[in-house]
Amino acid sequence: MSSGARLKGNFMGNPTLAAMERMELYCAANPGRPSAARRPHLLYRGQLWIALLGPNVEEGIVGIGQTVEAALRAFDAQHLAGLRPPSQGFRRGAYHSGARAA
Repeated sequence: MSSGARLKGNFMGNPTLAAMERMELYCAANPGRPSAARRPHLLYRGQLWIALLGPNVEEGIVGIGQTVEAALRAFDAQHLAGLRPPSQGFRRGAYHSGARAA
Protein backbone atom coordinates (compact mmCIF):
# COMPACT_ATOMS: atom_id res chain seq x y z
CA MET A 1 0.00 0.00 0.00
CA SER A 2 1.17 3.53 -0.66
CA SER A 3 1.53 6.04 2.17
CA GLY A 4 -1.77 7.64 1.17
CA ALA A 5 -3.79 4.43 0.94
CA ARG A 6 -7.13 4.51 2.74
CA LEU A 7 -7.98 1.91 5.36
CA LYS A 8 -11.37 2.12 7.10
CA GLY A 9 -11.63 5.90 6.78
CA ASN A 10 -8.04 6.66 7.82
CA PHE A 11 -4.97 7.39 5.77
CA MET A 12 -2.21 5.00 6.76
CA GLY A 13 1.16 6.63 7.13
CA ASN A 14 -0.11 10.21 6.85
CA PRO A 15 -1.99 11.46 9.92
CA THR A 16 -2.17 14.96 8.44
CA LEU A 17 -4.31 13.74 5.54
CA ALA A 18 -6.52 11.77 7.94
CA ALA A 19 -6.95 14.85 10.16
CA MET A 20 -7.83 17.01 7.17
CA GLU A 21 -10.43 14.47 6.07
CA ARG A 22 -11.92 14.34 9.57
CA MET A 23 -12.08 18.14 9.64
CA GLU A 24 -13.82 18.18 6.24
CA LEU A 25 -16.37 15.64 7.46
CA TYR A 26 -16.98 17.63 10.65
CA CYS A 27 -17.42 20.87 8.72
CA ALA A 28 -19.74 19.24 6.19
CA ALA A 29 -21.88 17.87 9.02
CA ASN A 30 -21.82 21.23 10.87
CA PRO A 31 -21.85 23.91 8.14
CA GLY A 32 -23.08 26.68 10.43
CA ARG A 33 -20.35 26.26 13.03
CA PRO A 34 -17.42 28.70 13.28
CA SER A 35 -14.90 25.99 12.41
CA ALA A 36 -16.65 25.40 9.08
CA ALA A 37 -16.50 29.10 8.21
CA ARG A 38 -13.07 29.94 9.68
CA ARG A 39 -11.17 26.70 8.99
CA PRO A 40 -8.63 26.79 11.85
CA HIS A 41 -5.22 25.15 11.54
CA LEU A 42 -4.94 21.69 13.08
CA LEU A 43 -1.88 20.77 15.13
CA TYR A 44 -1.07 17.60 17.05
CA ARG A 45 0.94 18.10 20.23
CA GLY A 46 1.43 15.73 23.16
CA GLN A 47 -1.49 13.43 22.31
CA LEU A 48 -3.88 16.36 21.86
CA TRP A 49 -5.32 18.01 18.77
CA ILE A 50 -5.29 21.80 18.66
CA ALA A 51 -7.54 23.84 16.39
CA LEU A 52 -5.96 27.30 16.14
CA LEU A 53 -7.01 30.48 14.41
CA GLY A 54 -4.50 33.26 14.91
CA PRO A 55 -0.77 33.77 15.28
CA ASN A 56 -0.39 31.64 18.43
CA VAL A 57 -2.28 30.03 21.32
CA GLU A 58 -2.03 33.14 23.50
CA GLU A 59 -3.49 35.55 20.92
CA GLY A 60 -5.74 33.31 18.84
CA ILE A 61 -8.92 31.32 19.19
CA VAL A 62 -8.06 27.82 20.34
CA GLY A 63 -9.82 24.50 20.76
CA ILE A 64 -8.07 21.51 22.31
CA GLY A 65 -9.27 17.90 22.37
CA GLN A 66 -8.22 14.28 22.24
CA THR A 67 -9.71 13.95 18.74
CA VAL A 68 -9.96 16.28 15.75
CA GLU A 69 -13.71 16.54 16.31
CA ALA A 70 -13.30 17.37 20.01
CA ALA A 71 -10.79 20.10 19.18
CA LEU A 72 -13.15 21.56 16.58
CA ARG A 73 -16.08 21.49 19.03
CA ALA A 74 -13.91 23.26 21.61
CA PHE A 75 -12.84 25.79 18.97
CA ASP A 76 -16.51 26.44 18.10
CA ALA A 77 -17.35 26.99 21.78
CA GLN A 78 -14.43 29.39 22.28
CA HIS A 79 -15.25 31.32 19.11
CA LEU A 80 -18.91 31.70 20.11
CA ALA A 81 -18.00 32.62 23.70
CA GLY A 82 -15.87 35.47 22.34
CA LEU A 83 -18.83 36.85 20.41
CA ARG A 84 -21.25 36.95 23.37
CA PRO A 85 -21.27 39.86 25.76
CA PRO A 86 -20.44 38.88 29.34
CA SER A 87 -23.48 38.07 31.46
CA GLN A 88 -24.70 40.75 33.84
CA GLY A 89 -23.64 38.65 36.82
CA PHE A 90 -20.15 38.21 35.45
CA ARG A 91 -19.61 41.94 34.90
CA ARG A 92 -20.75 42.85 38.38
CA GLY A 93 -17.76 42.84 40.66
CA ALA A 94 -16.48 45.03 43.46
CA TYR A 95 -16.03 47.90 41.03
CA HIS A 96 -19.66 47.76 39.84
CA SER A 97 -21.25 46.66 43.11
CA GLY A 98 -22.11 50.16 44.24
CA ALA A 99 -19.56 50.06 47.05
CA ARG A 100 -17.55 53.23 47.20
CA ALA A 101 -14.00 53.61 48.44
CA ALA A 102 -13.68 55.97 51.36
